[in-house]
Amino acid sequence: MEKSKALVVGGTGFIGRRLVAASLAQGHPTFVLMRPEIGVDVDKLQTLLSFKAKGARLVEASLDDHAGLVAAVRQVDVVLSALSGTHLPSQHKLVEAIKEAGNVKRFLPSEFGTDPSRMEHALEPGRITFDEKMEVRRAIEAASIPHTYISANCFAAYFGPNLAQIGTLLPPKEKVRVYGDGNVKAIFVDEDDVATYTMKTIDDPRALNKTIYLRPPENILSQWDLIVKWEKLSGNVLEKIYIPVDEFLASMKGCLTNFDIGEDGAEATLLYPDVEYTRMDDYMKRYL
Repeated sequence: MEKSKALVVGGTGFIGRRLVAASLAQGHPTFVLMRPEIGVDVDKLQTLLSFKAKGARLVEASLDDHAGLVAAVRQVDVVLSALSGTHLPSQHKLVEAIKEAGNVKRFLPSEFGTDPSRMEHALEPGRITFDEKMEVRRAIEAASIPHTYISANCFAAYFGPNLAQIGTLLPPKEKVRVYGDGNVKAIFVDEDDVATYTMKTIDDPRALNKTIYLRPPENILSQWDLIVKWEKLSGNVLEKIYIPVDEFLASMKGCLTNFDIGEDGAEATLLYPDVEYTRMDDYMKRYL
């Protein structure tokens, strides 16, 4: 089967550059939107040029240039947005361009975290992001645009090596703050694996108009599980400092793992058993 032409919007970002790499690796004709403002950011510009050297095509258009966006979209079959949080509202402009172009077989908006439809309990300011994502979903569905939503849960780089502690990305050397009893489960996914699974969905009819949940079974872990893994890897026993969890946070227990996916979604590791996903033990070894 011929691979779909894929356009990545936000291709220089944390997940965007991984989507570009996965798209190229899986043999998709890969297009990357090059917004005018990137021309003054040397790091992003060099990233784009590295994509070009690997076979990607750079397409110039601004999110504020409707005609330019429509022209860009008309060159491809699938559009993937990896816009960061500050640019999420701009996805409405992308939706309008896709609607007018009329040729897109699949749109994947910028989600890649917890399913926003299941986060009605979230606190501000996070609540704002989930609301914005739901507004984009409603616009997509109102325009009858074929879509796939990706729920990748917790990026490993942000929540794994730091042992799920707030305020750092590095593993602790002496002490670790344990939230509540440390037994709440979450799902940790390597960022490159997120991109690999995402790109596998774009031509898969099983993922059409569904939410695809990334739930690597060996990476469904509690904070205590992470602590034990790190202590085993490092050979260092950490002092535990227990942080009480208030009533509101207690009500959130298990919110990432305690629901059945149902007919409107599917689980990526079951759809694509050929992907050898990264276990957290291996992910954390790089921090030794």
